[in-house]
Amino acid sequence: MFTAGAESLLHQAREIQDEELQKFCSRVAKLLQKDDPGPDAVDALQRLFLIVSATKYKRRLEKTCVDLLQTTLCSPKCPEQLQLLCAAILRERSPSDDLSLSCDHVQSSQQLSLVALVLLAQGDRKEEVRSVGQRAFRVLESRQPEGPSLRHLLPVVSKVTRLAPHSIHEDQTSLLSKRLVDWLRYASIQQGVPHASGGFFSTPRARQPGPVTEVDGAVATDFFTVLSTGQHFTEDQWLNVQAFSMLRAWLLASSPQGPSALDSDDKSELEGSTLSVLSATSTASHLLPPQERLREKAFEYCQRLVEQSTRRALRKGDADLQKACLVEAVLVLDVLCRQDPSFLYRTLSCLKALHTRLCGDLARARALLPIAQFFLRHGEAAAVDSEAILQHLFTRVPCELFHSPTLAFEFVRFCGDSLPLFGKNPDILKQSFPNLFKLLAWNSPPLTSEFVELLPWLVDPGTAVEMLHALLDLPCLTAALDLQLRLSPAVSERPLWDASLRNPSCLEASRDPQFQALLQHLLRAKASGTVERLAPLHQLLQPMASCARVAQCAEAVPTLLQAFFSAVTQFADGVLANQLALLLLERCDSLYQVPQYEARVHRVLSSQFLALCALHPSLVVELAKELLEFVGSVSSVRSRGAMLASVAWAIGEYLSVSWDRRCTVEQINRFFEALEALLFELTQSRPSATLPECPPQVIAVLMTTLTKLASRSQDLIPRVSLFLSKMRTLVQSPALSSMHREEGAAAVRTRATELLTLLKMPSVAQFVFTPSAELSEPRYHRDANTALPLALRMVSRLVEKEMGLLPG
Repeated sequence: MFTAGAESLLHQAREIQDEELQKFCSRVAKLLQKDDPGPDAVDALQRLFLIVSATKYKRRLEKTCVDLLQTTLCSPKCPEQLQLLCAAILRERSPSDDLSLSCDHVQSSQQLSLVALVLLAQGDRKEEVRSVGQRAFRVLESRQPEGPSLRHLLPVVSKVTRLAPHSIHEDQTSLLSKRLVDWLRYASIQQGVPHASGGFFSTPRARQPGPVTEVDGAVATDFFTVLSTGQHFTEDQWLNVQAFSMLRAWLLASSPQGPSALDSDDKSELEGSTLSVLSATSTASHLLPPQERLREKAFEYCQRLVEQSTRRALRKGDADLQKACLVEAVLVLDVLCRQDPSFLYRTLSCLKALHTRLCGDLARARALLPIAQFFLRHGEAAAVDSEAILQHLFTRVPCELFHSPTLAFEFVRFCGDSLPLFGKNPDILKQSFPNLFKLLAWNSPPLTSEFVELLPWLVDPGTAVEMLHALLDLPCLTAALDLQLRLSPAVSERPLWDASLRNPSCLEASRDPQFQALLQHLLRAKASGTVERLAPLHQLLQPMASCARVAQCAEAVPTLLQAFFSAVTQFADGVLANQLALLLLERCDSLYQVPQYEARVHRVLSSQFLALCALHPSLVVELAKELLEFVGSVSSVRSRGAMLASVAWAIGEYLSVSWDRRCTVEQINRFFEALEALLFELTQSRPSATLPECPPQVIAVLMTTLTKLASRSQDLIPRVSLFLSKMRTLVQSPALSSMHREEGAAAVRTRATELLTLLKMPSVAQFVFTPSAELSEPRYHRDANTALPLALRMVSRLVEKEMGLLPG
């Protein structure tokens, strides 16, 4: 991340002790007390800034040094470089209790911007934001619009507006609105004069500057905007650029209802028939109040930017600026239409034409997002159907531009910000989750948290099963997207892929028709309502599993699964719970083989299987056939041990008449025999390639489940007692002890002893292992005089006596 030299400097700065730092502060203080500090003071302040900024914790500085830093910052005669360094050091120490800095007497806007940098970092503990704002407006009032140093003031005003919009008075709002109108609409259209170098060849007869030009090189014939170009710029042209950068925030903050009112009360609910009348009877611009006049000029400015965006830029930097300004212009138009519906009629034709033009230009796809949001918000009032615009956006953009990290982030943020607007038409968003998952698969680290918040809005009973399959196949989707890019013709902005796989073996095999259908299903744009078994595709794409991007995506899946199940359990009925539980059993052995991915996913699936059983206990009886098939195989005990333990625990907990009246003794006996055979095979056979070592946790759960089942069908008690006795003896043998660590073998032996002791009293065992529903109430666990604590104490004493811990 840093060069070796930079790392060395940072290390030295972090290692400086307090005593050495105080000596250095004394040296800095002496330098600052000189009439002419000079380059030595600059060098010392640069070193001090490195020291205070190199660590996360606040470094203690001498009070004398801190006072001199503040004095130097506020001194009007101090060089700008020294003031900037003093402000940076003081800001690194914020918030600070020993700061006595004030902006009340600062006259220079440049100096005020540096003082504000420190005060606004204090956190408004002493109303610093309000004092900075008031001082900034007083300086603004004292200067003419063409003042030479207002460029430093606007960023301060913009930040105060965001932090404390209600601290600005009405007359100050009107003042700034008037100034913004002047800067936006009446900036000079002549280029600025270059600064004279003062050299031998400089003469006062230099060529006069020409007019500003458009991005395509044509001479500008309309007013100046941020997209106007030239060699040099005048002061009011720089103010024009700054004014546009803060325009949207100022329109929101200076609205009479405040910045948050637009989100809760959309003014565009007026009838569409009145819009043309309102727009046709507009008042003369100069007679309007300042706020309304600013809106009018902002509308003209945005229309001019939309027109300028149609020009072909000569430089790439100008082309990028066109895209950014187009997005901002549409966002400003959205705010204007929300504040004043009379703008809606004039904006519709402009944005419709813009959308038609952008649909064929994917290089400017970013601008489609605010356009879609505009029509989502205003489509009903303007009698415009936004569905076609959304269908194009959700179908084409993620498919073709998933590899653009900036667009991916903005697309997902657009979805999150527009959730309230999707209220009447949520199907487009929900049906498009396969396309949205492409953004997630390719950009999983930065987008994981956004999708955790978005998933509850995407999933519903109709898409839950298909979405769970898609989440489990997300790393495979990443590999398929990588393969798709490698097979596609050259594109202008081809993303980088893992160089270690220059020509993966699956590149040619993927063209085989038998894999094309599976690839098309995995890369589908919308929910299909069908599920395909992708095991052949997993094998085909296995060479891609070592790609770093695939590994990153695999790390994000467990978090996404947790978010998915948190949402699903809020509405899942018995039918959906059964479908999801069955899916978990099926997909245990059908995951894309990425290192450590299977183990991580199994941990989540096992916990969520238990959550589904707790939500609908009857699924154990309803899925009896599938559960018996699952526990009947020990071929993958090592990989799915967590899932096997959860299934066994759920069988022992919920296979009971108390949970489902359909449970029969025959079912209990069948499960007992299957689990008994499984446990026997796991413990009697030595580990091999086909029968791996079984974790002691799984053995303990299986023994407990067998005991629970025997307590409900007491004819099985002699069988399980004999088995547990053998287990207690077997686990002490060297053959089995070598399979497990000492603590694992001891845990299995202890559990077998406890279960044997309980089975000696069948009625107590049934009471402990199958308590009635009312025993789950807290009072049965808190009150020492109720039956359950008494029974547990009696059982504990019997177990301790059996183990020889008490004399007997």
